[in-house]
Amino acid sequence: MSKVVVVGSYVVDLMSRTPHLPKPGETVLGGPFQMGPGGKGGNQATAAARSGSEVTFVTKLGDDVFGREALKHFTKEDVNIEYIKVDPDQSTGAALIEVDEEGENSIVVALGACGTISEAEVVEAEEKIKEADIVLLQLETSIEAVVTTVKLARIHGVPVILNPAPYQEFPKEILKNVAYITPNETEAFELTGIEVTDEGTALTAAQMIHDLGVDSVIITLGGKGAFLYTGGDKGELIPSFTVEAVDTTGAGDAFNGGFAHAISNGYSLKDAMKFANAVAALSVTKIGTAPAMPYKNEVEALLAKTLK
Repeated sequence: MSKVVVVGSYVVDLMSRTPHLPKPGETVLGGPFQMGPGGKGGNQATAAARSGSEVTFVTKLGDDVFGREALKHFTKEDVNIEYIKVDPDQSTGAALIEVDEEGENSIVVALGACGTISEAEVVEAEEKIKEADIVLLQLETSIEAVVTTVKLARIHGVPVILNPAPYQEFPKEILKNVAYITPNETEAFELTGIEVTDEGTALTAAQMIHDLGVDSVIITLGGKGAFLYTGGDKGELIPSFTVEAVDTTGAGDAFNGGFAHAISNGYSLKDAMKFANAVAALSVTKIGTAPAMPYKNEVEALLAKTLK
């Protein structure tokens, strides 16, 4: 069983359906309301664990009801919670999510405790990072935690996946120690200034990101799939799966958790991306984020179906 360490965010998802996303100043009657575990780190840890990896999650919670529910969730998912800190002075992060009738979403995140993860708290998990097959990061936490994790992974020769989401400025020199980067179109634009609208612009953006030092650039393109670039004059679009989307929230996290599992288990890059696309596709057929992450048998069934 592969060992995956996820360092990042946990927030509780407070989600409501709505006929359409509200305009500025508009109140929309929605419903139903749903509360559940979330945050990019939490979602990715759940996706990797359900895919079949042994997952350690490094994050910080508040000493409140949301934090206690988080610990219950990760215990149930067989995620190692040894390095999940509880801060008595901070609240657990929260995400306010609106999802319209087309499955599109609008999200506001208050990071709370997970936005204050310190260098020392990451260093406490160094032994787990050393033992890991892959380390998975996002930018939905303190940059101090991101930089420290990349540093420790480099020292111990452990490959890093950086999902630069939601985008915030970070020291670009760490990219020389990142094996895989997985921006979506918006994050690729923030990194390069290139508006990604098709395979051609995806290639241009990927080449610029690759020049920053990342070996493998994977730009996720929603329902189209994901674009892979590893150098040279060409990249390749790995297409997604056709499903009926109910809620697209967390699809990128599903992709990253699935990719971490697959690549740490020795899949080729393309096969790992196919596995990740399947995880993402299945996740959007259910409402919610972490609870919508599919299990390995569901993913394998979808992959097998497409091979017939």
